[in-house]
Parts: sequence; structure tokens; C-alpha cells
Amino acid sequence: MPFRPANRRFVSAEKLLNPYVVARVEAVMKLRLAHLLVGATLLFGACGDEDSGGQPASPIGTGAAALGENAKQADTLVGTGQAGFESRMASLKGHPVVVNQWASWCESCRFEFPFFRAAAAKYSTRVAFLGLDSQDNRSAAEEFQRELPAGFPSIFDPDATVARELGGDTSWPTTFFFAPDGELVHTRIGAYATQELLEQDIRLHLLEKRS
Repeated sequence: MPFRPANRRFVSAEKLLNPYVVARVEAVMKLRLAHLLVGATLLFGACGDEDSGGQPASPIGTGAAALGENAKQADTLVGTGQAGFESRMASLKGHPVVVNQWASWCESCRFEFPFFRAAAAKYSTRVAFLGLDSQDNRSAAEEFQRELPAGFPSIFDPDATVARELGGDTSWPTTFFFAPDGELVHTRIGAYATQELLEQDIRLHLLEKRS
């Protein structure tokens, strides 16, 4: 014989409680929810303000000494976001700059890093090298730099804001070549297959044009 539920009358919890008590409980719950929303807004708003502008890069001076000071900070994250990138590029003004966009999860970046390390050493007195660690996790990036040193410092670009401004946020790695006056003169999409191809671009776009 199939089960049939008893013909019972169910009463809602609100009717079982005194209306005054129900109203007080609802008021307290709404107040607590409002406090939580305000706290969350302040927390995430503060984080957004910090990430949007970034932090200026570690000071290295300007002029002839900037090349050497920049190289001394190799394999460290020296600034964050747009502010970090712009401050470091300002310090390096007057020198040609190679900016390599990379990330710890990028296998092609891992492949070409030895080429950049060799080139950074070879052209250390003529060209500045700077990394742009985009769309990455800071701790993973720092571990990557310890495991596979590239020979240049990097700007931490967690949300790829700088990469997007430069037009490189669709492909990792991407390499940008800046003239001494700060003008972007060449963009290389994808990894270099050999060190010679990297050096060829350095000579063609940064050194031979100056002579």
C-alpha cells in the first residue's frame, strides 16, 4: 500500500514567532549584511587602487651609471605595474632598451631565457635589458628567476596592464625594442629560436640605426 502523508497543516516559522521578534531578527541580519558589504568594498577597493597604478621601480639613477645599476638588479622584481615600468624606463632614457615580456608558466619563455642572459652580458655596456613579468604569480615568478636566471631585472605586471599598453598581451613571450629616446621601434611576437636571431634584432633595431 503506497505511503500517503498525513493531512497535516504546516505553519510557517514567521507565524510561530512573535511578529516583533521576527522584525528585530530581520533588522539585525540586514545590519550585519550591510557591514559585511561595506568591509568587502573597502578591502577590494584598496587592493584595486594599489594594483592599478603599481609601485615605482627601485631607484637606479640616470645617465651613464643607469646601465650598470640596472644590471646589478638582475633576476629580481624591481617595481610593479605601470608606475614601475615608467619609472624604470625614465631612468634608462638615453640608452636603447630591450624589454622581454615573460611569465613563469610560459614554456617558450623558458626556452629563450638563456639567449637573453647571454645577450645581456654581451651588450651590457651598450644596451639595457628589462623584463616584464605579466599575468603571473609573484612567488612563482621569483622561483622561476632563481631556477633560470635571465640576467636582467623585471617589472611585475600581474594583470598584464603594461603588456596590454604595449600591445603584447596576446602572446608570451613578446620582446619590445625601445630607442634611446623611449620610442618603441620594433616588436617581436613569440620566442627566439636562436641567440643569433635575438642579437640580429638588437643590432638592426637598436645599434646600427644609431651609427
